Amino acid sequence: MSFPIVSLIIFIPLIGAIIVALIPRDREREIKWFAVIVSLIPLLLSIVMWSLFEVGGGMQFMEEASWIPTLDVYYRVGVDGISVPLIFLTTLLTTLCLFYSAYTIKVRVKEFFSLFLLLAMGMIGVFVALDLVLFYFFWEIGLVPMFLLIGIWGQPKDRPQYSAIKFFLYTLVGSVAMLLAFIGVYLTTGTWNILEIPAAGPLANNPGLAIAAFWGIFLAFAIKVPMWPFHTWLPDAHTAAPTAGSVILAGVLLKLGGYGFIRILLPFFPVLFKQFAPFIGIIALISMIYGALVSMAQWDLKRLIAYSSVSHMGYFTLGLVAAAATLETAGPVLDSRASALDGAVLQMFNHGIITGGLFFLVGVIYERTHTRDLKAFGGLSAKLPVFYGVMLLTGLASLGLPGLAGFISELLVFRGAFAIMPIYAIIGIIAIVLTAAYILWKIIQYVFLGEFSEEKWSTIFDREHWHFSVDMARFEVITLVPLIFFMLLVGIWPAPILNVINTATTALLSNLL
Repeated sequence: MSFPIVSLIIFIPLIGAIIVALIPRDREREIKWFAVIVSLIPLLLSIVMWSLFEVGGGMQFMEEASWIPTLDVYYRVGVDGISVPLIFLTTLLTTLCLFYSAYTIKVRVKEFFSLFLLLAMGMIGVFVALDLVLFYFFWEIGLVPMFLLIGIWGQPKDRPQYSAIKFFLYTLVGSVAMLLAFIGVYLTTGTWNILEIPAAGPLANNPGLAIAAFWGIFLAFAIKVPMWPFHTWLPDAHTAAPTAGSVILAGVLLKLGGYGFIRILLPFFPVLFKQFAPFIGIIALISMIYGALVSMAQWDLKRLIAYSSVSHMGYFTLGLVAAAATLETAGPVLDSRASALDGAVLQMFNHGIITGGLFFLVGVIYERTHTRDLKAFGGLSAKLPVFYGVMLLTGLASLGLPGLAGFISELLVFRGAFAIMPIYAIIGIIAIVLTAAYILWKIIQYVFLGEFSEEKWSTIFDREHWHFSVDMARFEVITLVPLIFFMLLVGIWPAPILNVINTATTALLSNLL
């Protein structure tokens, strides 16, 4: 297809960011709604791209042009069944975040919306880049906007500058390690082409450097996911970030690391990944169980959900490890590996939808009360019935209730992992039990159940500044409806997205050297 649909999806947010930066500062309403409209274009294009995507057709919508000839660097982009759902997720959450922020962001509006569009470009670029330099370029673009979103628009009481610097330093360390590894890969293969490097056997003649490169790339992606013990920046960043920042951080930015594992680390170093799979599997289990246990200990609702992300992305890691733990391609083994990797990819999509929804819901209650302390609430099901219903549905999706999105991805992960790494899968079930505990006990019980206290509610509800209805406002419902729709759709009818994912994962696993 000659129409540059991928490039348009990437660069329309950049054009929008530049135009927003040029609009006079005092025209806040025009800035907000122009940014929302601009974000709708990549969303619509991603839907068109998904509808035109040929299942089983490999890498599609490819575009290529020389970028830095002296270094043999190309602007090379394309999508397959792994990247298509993640691009749609990115464009959807970007639009919802900007729509929500149009009602909630009151200070430095111009800078916020311009930075958010720039961030969107960087995230989309990572999912479509097929050149290592281009991948690194887009990977780094997202660093500065997120740093500023946390540092400037975070709540002062949450130490936003500290959290932003911590996020920046963690990510930067990983980025430097990854860049050095990429250079090593290029020097031994003579190409930056992500699709050609696996066949070239990067660093095959130098096992020591190959191991160093493996762990350098691993570090960058593990920090971004984040895996234990590289996770400590995440709760601070989530706590400090504005609502839209938390949504996009959990919904998309964490997925950049997961996507990097699948697109780069696994195909580049399949033998090493198999070798280290037992160790990485232990990291996955610790992330799953530790994240859930620490979630149970939290009283700040945002930090609770942040630690739950550590736990839920551990499911992704378990699926990835199970797929990498053997290189056998015999029918049943390949099916189990593909199931695990299908579940891992779907877990990224589902986590983005579900946890994005949870952070929006935290924003709903925080806008009204200016507190996230679970002990401050109680009995709100009577006062906020719509909010309660949406939170209950989203919480049940997060704990993996059958019929909702979270169940399908976790089922696939454990189905594949049990066939290949049964002990790991059995231990991992502990995390499912703990997830149900902190969702039902800490969120549902402490916030919504029990006796409602009008006296306590009147002391925390901000009637002076919150001019919407006590229950969810129309714009909040509109923001959450698409997420609820996909929680139900994927839970009831996962075939459309799984068919797209499965052909890509099966092809990837079949071709590992």
